[in-house]
Amino acid sequence: MPQVDITLAEGRSPGQIRDLMHQVHAAVLRTTNTRPEYVRIVVHEVPGTHWSTGDVTLAEMRAADTSAAGAGPSTDDTTDRRSFPDTENQE
Repeated sequence: MPQVDITLAEGRSPGQIRDLMHQVHAAVLRTTNTRPEYVRIVVHEVPGTHWSTGDVTLAEMRAADTSAAGAGPSTDDTTDRRSFPDTENQE
């Protein structure tokens, strides 16, 4: 019985999480010889205040990004969406 545990910083929509679970389930079925009803997937959402990298929480990183974005005019029209490492805790 495969079990996949996924830990993410919170902030994704229920639809995004459901799609992630569906895609992971499909990948497990493609790569293992198991029945669909035996695949377990658990998603853990962690608040940004409870996850740190380099002694800085994700909430602090996001706040710094927000204040830096408001510090001056941007040279392009795209929104800066910083990608946070959701898989750093994997071994």
